[in-house]
Amino acid sequence: MELLRNAVRPYAWGSRTTIPELLGRQVPAPHPEAELWMGAHPGDPSRILGPDGDERTLLELVEADPLGQLGRECAEHWGNRLPFLLKILAVEEPLSMQAHPSAEQSAEGYAREEAAGIPRDAPNRNYPDPTAKPELVCALTEFHALAGFRKPERTVELLRAIETPGLAKYTELLAAQPDSNGLRALFTTWITLPQPVLDELLPEVLDACVLHVKDHGEFDVECRTILELGEAHPRDAGVLAALLLNRLTLSAGEAIYLPAGNLHLYLHGTAVEILANSDNILRCGLTPKHVDVPELLRVVDFTCADMPILRGEPSACGEVYTTDAPEFELSRCEWDAGETGAVRVGNGKPQILLCTQGSVRVKAESGQELELRRGQSMWVPASDPAVAVHPAEAGRTQLFRATSGCL
Repeated sequence: MELLRNAVRPYAWGSRTTIPELLGRQVPAPHPEAELWMGAHPGDPSRILGPDGDERTLLELVEADPLGQLGRECAEHWGNRLPFLLKILAVEEPLSMQAHPSAEQSAEGYAREEAAGIPRDAPNRNYPDPTAKPELVCALTEFHALAGFRKPERTVELLRAIETPGLAKYTELLAAQPDSNGLRALFTTWITLPQPVLDELLPEVLDACVLHVKDHGEFDVECRTILELGEAHPRDAGVLAALLLNRLTLSAGEAIYLPAGNLHLYLHGTAVEILANSDNILRCGLTPKHVDVPELLRVVDFTCADMPILRGEPSACGEVYTTDAPEFELSRCEWDAGETGAVRVGNGKPQILLCTQGSVRVKAESGQELELRRGQSMWVPASDPAVAVHPAEAGRTQLFRATSGCL
């Protein structure tokens, strides 16, 4: 087991305080810091400092010894790749609205773009790799998001609450067909509106949202979100599309799972995210980056329902957030002040341990012991026997464990 040194991604939507404070650095940072990456992603792999002072990446370590690092089952199934990436997200401003393809869609799209000769780092490339990208996000602070299509009947109520002359025909389009097909029709209509039409409709909708907020209407939170997005992206069809999605507020410890096709947008807050080790993203809007509407429509799942909130199920490693993703599994362990009991982690799979509060002592059967302080993470290869994790301080302690999922 080895401590990791991880890369920070400085995207514009990030926070200048969250990640620096977590890592014990000077606050505020000179630039926004959005994501802390832990894993073997080729774009920014974690680094390991060896006992003799030499440093190498986790990617190099896995490539040199895939069976020892990943375990036979994981290595053979995932082509000697670590299948997951663990992150800290520090969301200060909304991200782009996006969806991720399934394994089949990714493989087909990758082969198609390879045959077309599109460079893998080209800005118009949709599929830089042939793998799916499911993800799960677990809140560390109150975390705000839009995810999944709201029940159409409820969306009709929202649209009627802010109805304007220009919006009425779209409201009735969904009211006449309040199902997945109706949502597809309305979503497609909105994101393909000619810009002059959008430039007339969007200000109407934003003005109606202002009035609804002033009147303390039933959809106050949803309207405030639309106004925030409209201010940041004043001529973007994604603002209209946001009216169709579930508006979620997660408390610390709550999570949402985003399988293939789920249209989503993170708004604000700090979270731990685990996802498949892939870069395949289809964007809907609210971004200056490439948007491919026909391809997006092939990928988006228009199933409409309340978005399930995961709170973790008891397991030997604390609470586990159960999903159907074969690439990953995320668990959370917590100790209240004064608790001293150990948790044993290790199942013949690769693991990353991340301490987000307090500190822990990690002891291997070999006698090796490492302290993991807040903001630090550790690599535990599949070949290591189970390790015992103890809280190292008297105060409250929190640890996340990322590993590969069930195949």
